[in-house]
Amino acid sequence: MAALLGPAEVRTLAASLGAAPTKKWGQNFVVDAGTVRRIVRIAGVKPGDHVVEVGPGLGSLTLALLEAGARVTAIEIDPTLAEALPATVAARAPDDAERLTTIQADAMTVTELDTAPTLLVANLPYNVSVPVILRFLEFFPSLHTVLVMVQSEVADRLAAPPGSRTYGIPSAKAAWYCKVRRAGNVGRSVFWPVPRVDSALVLMERREAPLTTATRLDVFAVIDAAFAQRRKGLRGALASIAGSPTASEAALREAGIEPLTRGEQLDVAAFARIAEALERARVTP
Repeated sequence: MAALLGPAEVRTLAASLGAAPTKKWGQNFVVDAGTVRRIVRIAGVKPGDHVVEVGPGLGSLTLALLEAGARVTAIEIDPTLAEALPATVAARAPDDAERLTTIQADAMTVTELDTAPTLLVANLPYNVSVPVILRFLEFFPSLHTVLVMVQSEVADRLAAPPGSRTYGIPSAKAAWYCKVRRAGNVGRSVFWPVPRVDSALVLMERREAPLTTATRLDVFAVIDAAFAQRRKGLRGALASIAGSPTASEAALREAGIEPLTRGEQLDVAAFARIAEALERARVTP
């Protein structure tokens, strides 16, 4: 078993590095061993898996992932923490250290890794959580599972079904790639510093994209337009990408959708049908 980090160890390690959690990078370090082991368990991490971890911080979750037998690629934007992580792992889990690769980079700039990752497991900064998740699902089709700890409100948005109050752009785009569900709440006391918001776990399991002739980019453009003015019916909301309200209505009717329907009522397959109809309208003389 790895020597995981508790509250005292986290503070001692941070002090030794002269590293305090910063708002700039949305840092809240996990100080509870039970929480990181719970994350690893829910994610289903097994020996031989290649896990990509975004924002490892001081290494609390990293140690638990390595303890489960996974190979871990940790992407850390903070240069001080990125430099210190290998030494922390070598000191606390020497038998696991060879399975760790650390990359000092902004995760939003990473487009490839040495080997294809199978899972993304991370405690994500609240301000970049959705863009990071969608970017990694796009660039790494080998990912079959995503388990992230995010702000509770973000978890609600990612997992929301059509027709619910919180359903929106993150929900619809995440559904293009994955089956998504909340996988539990996380108390504020497991973090240092203690955040002012609640957190939750989101489990995302890769599935086939909707069967459609439309491209992902075209479908996502329809989703963006539909929710840009979410109080509007789709006839008006999609006029900007269709060319006019009349063209928008024609495409909606072709897709089998009433023109005054709102975006929050549609699933991702319906958005794909609209994108197909808009594309046919563009190529038909």
